[in-house]
Amino acid sequence: MAVYVLCMVLFCVGIYAVVSKRNLIRIIIGIMISENAVNLFFIATAYRIGGRSPIFSPLTDVQNMVDPLPHALVLTAIVIGLATTALMVALAMRLHEKYGTFDIAQIRELRG
Repeated sequence: MAVYVLCMVLFCVGIYAVVSKRNLIRIIIGIMISENAVNLFFIATAYRIGGRSPIFSPLTDVQNMVDPLPHALVLTAIVIGLATTALMVALAMRLHEKYGTFDIAQIRELRG
């Protein structure tokens, strides 16, 4: 139960960084923290104490196996998260080249 609460706290820290910060780099880091919190939550839900890998064999008993679906979803989410992070960093770099700052308030003032 404590693992789920810690995942929620980590997610809230990431959302707080996205909502309260004005620096684009800090916003990107907040989004990355939130993505990792969701991935940790998926992995925590699939974990079983004393669980074994889901390899079927006629010689083994089919009890207490770990669910492989959340692990596959997290691997996909990691790749998608990497692509979105690269896109956000590229956009932040282009905004910095154009406006000379990472501050959102100044970018809104310099719009034109």
